[in-house]
Amino acid sequence: MTAARILNEHRCLLGEGPTYDVAAGALYWFDILDRQLLEQDLDTGRFVRHDLPVMASALFAVDPQRQLLFADDGFYLRDRASGALKLHTALEQDRPGNRCNDARSHPSGSLWAGTMGRKAEPNAGAIYWFRAGAVRRLYDGVTIPNSISFSPDGTIGYFTDTVVGILYRVDLDPATGLPTGDPKIYVDHRGHPGGLDGSVVDLDGVLWNARWGAGCVDAYSSDGVRLESIALPAAQTSCPAFAGKDLTQMVVTSATEGMDDAAMTGDPHAGKTFVLDRPMRGQADAAVAI
Repeated sequence: MTAARILNEHRCLLGEGPTYDVAAGALYWFDILDRQLLEQDLDTGRFVRHDLPVMASALFAVDPQRQLLFADDGFYLRDRASGALKLHTALEQDRPGNRCNDARSHPSGSLWAGTMGRKAEPNAGAIYWFRAGAVRRLYDGVTIPNSISFSPDGTIGYFTDTVVGILYRVDLDPATGLPTGDPKIYVDHRGHPGGLDGSVVDLDGVLWNARWGAGCVDAYSSDGVRLESIALPAAQTSCPAFAGKDLTQMVVTSATEGMDDAAMTGDPHAGKTFVLDRPMRGQADAAVAI
């Protein structure tokens, strides 16, 4: 059995968007609803909470001085040393009721980013492609965009709308991260417990999906066969990421959103972030072009 240990005792309302910066030796993740960027040095255990002026859900390396932050109104450049934010590219100015959700960088230096209604209003969100200030809307009418992830060679993209329950795969141009065909069903999760949430793909092409409401991470082969499920000590698991200097660990965020006192008592580790102590062959999140 794979052991999952608790990274630290901090509990998120909506933990999301974990990413590991190999050069800095730091894991970053978000509490979207509490407007916090969280940071932990995996070697020393040093933990820092950065309060944000916006809701944000994903962070991408740019260069040694800067990062790109995906927020509810667009993409911000973040100064690593000071934490100062500067709006780089606005997004969805015509949809002020939306917020950011799942996102991940593509090996080419582009990224995909999903938006949704603040109260998960049906079909309010979309999935966008971004590179160097250029933005394209790829898929519209999305309620809860999740599972944005890519094969190591950049030729396949994955995504879902959690309320639909289908994980899609789509062929991509590896040089740009743009689709070259129509999405096809990769995993049909309809009728099964829990909801498809965040995903990440390892170097062997195995997709790892955090299943919201089921307290686990599922591994799927490149042809969509479930290989295994790993239980975690929190029901609302939200997103996995590879971590550690050799990317041989997996971290998984979770949430307490929507839980009352009784549910919190029965789920004492809800909202915490976990580390899976098992050998992994993870791929690094690519730096993005701005």
